[in-house]
Amino acid sequence: MCQLLGMNSRLPASVQFSLDGFLRRGGDTDHHADGWGIAFLGGRQCRVYTDSQPSVRSPLVDVLRRQTIQSRNVIAHVRKATRGAVSAANCHPFTRTLWGRHWAFAHNGTLEGFVPTLQGRYRPAGETDSEAAFCHLLQQLRDTFGCRAPDLAALRKKLQALSAVIADHGAFNYLLSDGQHLFAHCTTDLCAVRRAAPFGQPELVDCAAVIDLARHNKRSDCMTLVATKPLTHNEAWDIFAPGELKLFLNGMEQRAS
Repeated sequence: MCQLLGMNSRLPASVQFSLDGFLRRGGDTDHHADGWGIAFLGGRQCRVYTDSQPSVRSPLVDVLRRQTIQSRNVIAHVRKATRGAVSAANCHPFTRTLWGRHWAFAHNGTLEGFVPTLQGRYRPAGETDSEAAFCHLLQQLRDTFGCRAPDLAALRKKLQALSAVIADHGAFNYLLSDGQHLFAHCTTDLCAVRRAAPFGQPELVDCAAVIDLARHNKRSDCMTLVATKPLTHNEAWDIFAPGELKLFLNGMEQRAS
């Protein structure tokens, strides 16, 4: 199956170090070689880059590395195709608009027999069960809450209920962001780590690289990374429970009230 990487930060930050390791899983240290993509979200802005080539051979990786993009929310994905051809249209993250905001979504897993009825802007452009699930989530949120966003507690409760129904069809590990919040849902594999002062020196799993985070961050900086599998050897990654939906805001997990 595919692999996921997400980041939520209190202030705009670069995810390049973690991304360097993660993208090696797209055809080097792992077999997810059917395309990749990344979305940078902050406020009402969203920039998405996708490539149907393996991330270890994609020229786009070097282009993004030279830009050193900073963002408050990031969703990245390396694809192992199970539904739909290897094509740009089927590369995650997928994006749509709802309540005046850009939403981005990436999924890991396969959904069997999931064929929702979708309309208008929430019709999939590609062939994947992942995009269909994303469109279904947003369409259901719009149908439930109308043209105005609900309070965060109601939104979280509805997403949890919708996710549980979709997960009856198979593995439904996903990352979802509206540019301010990052939602992460697990059925099989997902984990997270928070990085805040005093910053350490994480070592990547997928290549021989280490970074001194204290040199690149202020004491007030705070971020959380979410991934399918831990990206570093020497950090305490928190393993999600099956069926768990977590919410991150300003770099920290927000506990359900």
